[in-house]
Amino acid sequence: MTHPVEISFIQTDLSGLASWPGRVAILVAQNGKLPAGLPRPTREAALRALASDAWKGVKPGKALDLAFPAGLAAEALQLVNLPRNADALTARKAGAAIGAKLGKSDLLVAAADHPRAAEIALGLALRAYDFSAYKSRKSEDGAGDEAPKRGRVNFMHKDPEALGKAAADGAALAEGVFFTRDLVSEPANVLTTSDFADRLLAIRELGISVEVLDEDELAELGMRALLGVGQGSESPSKVVVMRWDGGAKDEAPLALVGKGVVFDTGGISIKPAAGMEEMTMDMGGAGVVAGVMRTLALRRARANVVGLVGLVENMPDGRAQRPGDIVKSMKGDTIEVINTDAEGRLVLADVLWYAQERFKPAAMVDLATLTGAVIIALGHENAGVFSNDDALADAVLKAAKTEGEGAWRLPLAPAYDKLIDSRLADIKNTGGRPAGSITAAQFLQRFVAEGTPWVHLDIAGVALPPGETAMAPKGATGWGVMTLDRLVRDRFEARG
Repeated sequence: MTHPVEISFIQTDLSGLASWPGRVAILVAQNGKLPAGLPRPTREAALRALASDAWKGVKPGKALDLAFPAGLAAEALQLVNLPRNADALTARKAGAAIGAKLGKSDLLVAAADHPRAAEIALGLALRAYDFSAYKSRKSEDGAGDEAPKRGRVNFMHKDPEALGKAAADGAALAEGVFFTRDLVSEPANVLTTSDFADRLLAIRELGISVEVLDEDELAELGMRALLGVGQGSESPSKVVVMRWDGGAKDEAPLALVGKGVVFDTGGISIKPAAGMEEMTMDMGGAGVVAGVMRTLALRRARANVVGLVGLVENMPDGRAQRPGDIVKSMKGDTIEVINTDAEGRLVLADVLWYAQERFKPAAMVDLATLTGAVIIALGHENAGVFSNDDALADAVLKAAKTEGEGAWRLPLAPAYDKLIDSRLADIKNTGGRPAGSITAAQFLQRFVAEGTPWVHLDIAGVALPPGETAMAPKGATGWGVMTLDRLVRDRFEARG
């Protein structure tokens, strides 16, 4: 339930700035030159600030606030350090610095003719995101609930029409990120497997083909690994298939596969109570896949992409899967369940195999909040990247770097396979604490057919970090939507 900021692109000068009632942000070049048209008292106050030690500590992409500045009715003047030759990421950070301060007051951004204005607008929108669907608010007369008030943004530019067109792709990207953040933020009593599927069915209106496979169909396909995870829940397990056919008719698609555990108690291998409330985010991989598909449709991407998500809930009851159970995957391999809290790889195993059998993809990327071990290894700064194909892995890492989303490649090697060898079955679902993220990836690799380029992204540390990030307030980040959209642009989208 996003409350996105409303951004209007306008053409004007600074002649009416003195009476602007809300906040004002102006871009300051590296040489400290201020835009023409500032009221004289305001210019003098700004020049004093720019000569101060406080400004010397403001790096490009950051800002300094002047409260109730001389010569303005505005409550604050924000000086944003952004050189004209700034790169895209610095421009987004500058926008985020502006968006972070957006409250109830309207905002005027004086961007003049800055060449990175579209990136500034994207950063502003991403950082100003607010998920407050469950905070009670009363109207002034006390009559009932009302939507939270957000300041409107007037983005001043010499050519607002051209800027609006340039910002369109960024708006599509922001909508995809917001869709992901909303899904990750929803509580599990609202975002059940059925509700999740319904939200994905709703994106048909964008031209995406959406199909929902229910438990009977999954059983017929042989997805016993996935079904075993959800058998202790009242919420029915589902697989949702989303197709965007924007490329050549016979071109093999890129397959995106997401883990969608709408709540994870750990099952019979139950988690500690402390922190379990955050397991509403264990569907983060599926949320990213959904967000990417939304973005691709909104910007009419010239690529064939199929998104598949396995939706389950991992609960303990009399029917729940037990440690020691052996299940048969769709591939035909048998799996010994050592720990029912290592459930995400069971879901992904069947969906990965289904994706390959049905779509014969050109490449495959899966995303999952899979292991706590990746947080021990990489903290909350980087997603773990695992791959059987150097070229695809490099493309993903390049895309992540371009979009400013942290990612780091970790190894796969046959030496780790012995940790997941089972005495009773073909494989067991966990190899214990050593190399926990790697053995999880090794497990998934067993369900990737030879010759299929594949990347596994473990996003456990980046989907819901403990604090705010450069582009997001505290809460869900939507990590991966921008990276995968960039991957599609650079590697899979038709040229010309």
